[in-house]
Amino acid sequence: MGHRIGIGTGDSDMGHRTGIGTGDSDDSSDDIEDVSLFDADDDVSRRSKKSKIRHPVASFFHLFFRVSAIVVYLLCELLTSSFIACMVTIILLLSCDFWAVKNVTGRLMVGLRWWNQVDDDGRSHWVFEARKVSAQGGKTSSEAESRIFWLGLITCPMIWVIFAFSALFSFKVKWLAVVVMGVVLQGANLYGYIRCKVGSRKTLTSMATSYLGKQFLRQTMATEDQAAS
Repeated sequence: MGHRIGIGTGDSDMGHRTGIGTGDSDDSSDDIEDVSLFDADDDVSRRSKKSKIRHPVASFFHLFFRVSAIVVYLLCELLTSSFIACMVTIILLLSCDFWAVKNVTGRLMVGLRWWNQVDDDGRSHWVFEARKVSAQGGKTSSEAESRIFWLGLITCPMIWVIFAFSALFSFKVKWLAVVVMGVVLQGANLYGYIRCKVGSRKTLTSMATSYLGKQFLRQTMATEDQAAS
């Protein structure tokens, strides 16, 4: 009876194989097959992290206040005849949404935050910050949460802009102040998080200029191709 430990590496299949076994000296012809379990577990964990909502409460309230404000605006005339009650309810929902998105959901769901601070000289500065990527290169937020965050952040301000034009053209002056409040509060969060995601204002301007330049170049080349044909 003897104790055997074997470690082997092979270069013919461009991989690394390691076998450790114990047994009698007569069992030298036994084959040891390596099974890659850790890579499969890593792939499964990555997929689950991408599709899993890690902060369900934050994701719920990210959409709850802003969607509720839109629903109340659309149905307020059917629910009550008091304009003051509707206006106060909508402004409260918009204010809660502004605070929650700015201070809670953006930091938890996508790792972004922005705020205003005053320095020692009394000057006001806007700070736009993005969470740094971890040392392992993994994302701290899931793709599902990121989609929910940006979908709600972009869609709802566009709806309030539509409401503003509708109130303006239908001469509903009393509702114009409410919809302008919705555009300002939700538009401020949208602008702040775009600055956090993209970078400084110069970066944002250069990206817009580059995009317009590419579109102009494509149209010019398409026109030349049509003229040549």
